[in-house]
Amino acid sequence: MFRKILLGTFCIVQISLLQATAVTENPIPKIHYSQEKLPKSVIIKTKKFKIKIDQQPDGKYLYQSWPANGKITSKPSMIISGGELIPDGSGGNYYFEFSNEGYTYQVWRNYLTDSAKKAPYTLTVEDQNGKTIVSQDGFVVKY
Repeated sequence: MFRKILLGTFCIVQISLLQATAVTENPIPKIHYSQEKLPKSVIIKTKKFKIKIDQQPDGKYLYQSWPANGKITSKPSMIISGGELIPDGSGGNYYFEFSNEGYTYQVWRNYLTDSAKKAPYTLTVEDQNGKTIVSQDGFVVKY
């Protein structure tokens, strides 16, 4: 009887090892941001700003902003070039980061959130000391 239990346990362990090997041979693919359909241009409206982010021919990003009630066709109140797209985790979130006179501007794309009511974009601005001085949710006006 003891030999049958030992043999059964040995068979279960062998089958489990075979299944574990099969799983590790075909891992789940990671998200590749170069393959994602990222917009080349997006216009976002927050409580105080309209923000347009454009991908430039060199692969960097351009940040332009206007007052929330301003027209996109008018001259922007701020232009920052040389921005970068930075992936955030493996769920598809990412953010654009721009630097201007010691301030860091980040526009976050929120795919995965704790709430269904969370805005799809968030603007944060940090001062030279890393303190967040602006944090505003934003919604897409135009892709």
